[in-house]
Amino acid sequence: MPYRFLSSILLLASLWVCTGCATLPKVSTVIEGTSEEDALQISSARRLLSPERVEAIMGKLRREAGSTDVLSRQIEVLESAGDVILRSGNRVTLLIDGPTTYAAMFKAIRNAKDNINLETFIIADDEEGRQLSDLLLEKQAAGIQVSIIYDSVGSVHTPAAFFERLRVGGIRVVEFNPISLLKVRDLTHRDHRKILVVDGRLVITGGVNISGVYVSGVSGEEESSLPWRDTDIMIEGPAVADYQSLFLDTWKKQNGPELPEANYFPQLKNQGKDLILVVANSPGKQNRLTFISYASAIIFAEHSIHLTNAYFVPDKQMIDALTDAAARGVDVKIILPKVTDSSLALYAGHYYYSNLLAAGVKLFERRAAMLHAKTGVIDGVWSTVGSSNMDFWSFWFNNEVNAIILSSEFAARMEQMFDADIENSDQVTLKEWNERPLYPRVRELIAHILQHWL
Repeated sequence: MPYRFLSSILLLASLWVCTGCATLPKVSTVIEGTSEEDALQISSARRLLSPERVEAIMGKLRREAGSTDVLSRQIEVLESAGDVILRSGNRVTLLIDGPTTYAAMFKAIRNAKDNINLETFIIADDEEGRQLSDLLLEKQAAGIQVSIIYDSVGSVHTPAAFFERLRVGGIRVVEFNPISLLKVRDLTHRDHRKILVVDGRLVITGGVNISGVYVSGVSGEEESSLPWRDTDIMIEGPAVADYQSLFLDTWKKQNGPELPEANYFPQLKNQGKDLILVVANSPGKQNRLTFISYASAIIFAEHSIHLTNAYFVPDKQMIDALTDAAARGVDVKIILPKVTDSSLALYAGHYYYSNLLAAGVKLFERRAAMLHAKTGVIDGVWSTVGSSNMDFWSFWFNNEVNAIILSSEFAARMEQMFDADIENSDQVTLKEWNERPLYPRVRELIAHILQHWL
């Protein structure tokens, strides 16, 4: 998004100081620190499940997926590393691309009975943004409490009058870390989450912002008419409360106005069979759970690793995990953008292509679309959909959130989506990559040097 260029120009000198000693956690140490006594826990809508019930659920998943440590072992690591817990009884609906996501959002908002909480990186002042704001104002006028958190850098091109109209209509609005050169460190801390929680019973989340680029396709450093390719999910069930808690926690930390009383945490019932772990990342917390979730899942993978990511600038740990997986026979495929709205991030990712390809990792570049999705499916049972890019900025600076879904049925839908994207992608071969001219190699090296600021 354009915010990357703006942020890089404003913050280059300051970021050098801020990130000089910044390092992501050593995941192998986190794994080794997981005690055998840290038994996997699963919570239903009402209580923690008994060890016997947990084993029955995980046993069924293992039989469906075959032997894989990405099930209980990886979740045990995450539960040990952070304040998270696996939730049973959820129903997850896959929402492919922006228009499908918007349709689901508008339907959920229209059906709201008590409260609507929206947290997003971008709300654009375009047709899509105005349609959403009009509907939210209608619901507020009908007595449904609407509250919004938007990121000041992500929405830098949205005029203040757009948000003032919402406030005048009674909607509570918080600008996350308002832009101020007097608070340079705040400029590095962005809220990149995309969360819509309706009545505390339903959440829509993933990578989709509120912007016309998903319809018109016009955005980026090079004005492109390409449609944007993204992914969201809709969750119903006990995991919704975790997203509601994240929203309210961010509201409190940003000193948002006091919220009227509402039924933010209704008694939730089991809605399906999907297991979900909500993994959130916030600067200042050393656990960096979004990074640990990706790296540990790759480390534990035994059969397949299929990733799609818009801004792929991995650190050495991630490169090692991917190449080690390919070396032990895991089918590692990654779909990456062919064109982008952040050229430096694209070039920084290109720097790693040679090592990945030489190790047997299969790389594909999505054509005829501006790729913006952040998804993965591993061993046919572990899936993730969220806001986290695979780059340092996302793992270190941003508020992010990903859902980890343990379900062979949902993973099958994810694999179908992945295969469809493969059909619309060009495979990168080691031979052609090694034959590229000098100029791309030089710009990749420069981008690599700057990768912590992309």
